[in-house]
Amino acid sequence: MASTAPPAWRRTSLYERHVAAGARVVEFGGFEMAVQYPGGVRAEHMAVREGCGVFDVSHMGEIETEGPGALELLQRLLSNDVARMGVGGAQYALMCREDGGVLDDLFTYRLGEERFLTVTNAANHARDLEWFRAHAGGFEVEVRDRREQYAMLAVQGPRARGIVGGLSEGPLPPRMHTAEAAIAGVRALVCGTGYTGEDGVELLCAPERAGPLWDALIEHGAVPAGLGARDTLRLEACFCLYGNELTPARDPIEAGLGWCCKEDTQFIGAHVVRASRAQGPRALLVALLVEGPGIPRAGNPVVGGGVVSSGTLSPCLDRGIALAYVPPERAAVGTRLQIDVRGKMRPATVHSKPFVSKRAPKQSQ
Repeated sequence: MASTAPPAWRRTSLYERHVAAGARVVEFGGFEMAVQYPGGVRAEHMAVREGCGVFDVSHMGEIETEGPGALELLQRLLSNDVARMGVGGAQYALMCREDGGVLDDLFTYRLGEERFLTVTNAANHARDLEWFRAHAGGFEVEVRDRREQYAMLAVQGPRARGIVGGLSEGPLPPRMHTAEAAIAGVRALVCGTGYTGEDGVELLCAPERAGPLWDALIEHGAVPAGLGARDTLRLEACFCLYGNELTPARDPIEAGLGWCCKEDTQFIGAHVVRASRAQGPRALLVALLVEGPGIPRAGNPVVGGGVVSSGTLSPCLDRGIALAYVPPERAAVGTRLQIDVRGKMRPATVHSKPFVSKRAPKQSQ
């Protein structure tokens, strides 16, 4: 008889702290993750927009590539021009199939001339690692799974750099750069990246040291924030989420991510991306602002053609917002459309990206 026991979800090294703080925990990417704390998603969201929030994103995966062929391998796997990234640099890219479908969106940090660390989305980590290893043949490179070696904290908001900088032994790296530093006495890789539309850093450290680092950040003013606020923040910033905006059924041009695709590097799928860019995509990802009541959700149809990929109530705008794929002829800013939200027609207008423009850095996962 088949077992009916629930699956054994993994836990980050900060799980007990989340539970002690009263967090509501849900499964995400195979992990038990804090979705919100007692104050609620809106309070956490506004803490990031107005001050500083800290997220446990230790469910993310890490892959290290090292050796004389590391750069050449990553040029083949990743859509951006990895050669343009100097030591201490950070770069966003996509990983595509031969048919141009997106397998994942990734951030890569160059830790040395021949050493790179790539951060994967949680649910895709095992598949990404297998893809890296399957294509490493013929390259003088070692591909290592580093998921167990890192915890990851995202410290985001207008006060984030001030709080982290006050705990650091030296200056923080600028946006889209990375450096090692001691933060509150904890050795960490400090990365000038994030997924909220705000300034801030992401900190990678040994899992057993994440607790003291988390405690120090909160003691100095960072507000714990969960996956709920992370989603509303990234939607206001119009950042893609893998599994919603990005899937193997969509190519980078459709998703509006042609800026991080450099076809001349001949990455896997580059010929399809080049053709989509030249011929025009089948659909385009647009931002939709609902004109009245109603909160769109993923899967809601756009009347006349199109579908919502993500939607929420914007805490900053107090309006329903969405990202949706629509035919190119309906994608111009200002175009009025209707979304079928559970049988009710909700008027919406194609909005410029992002919805909230305080700082709109290039996205992370």
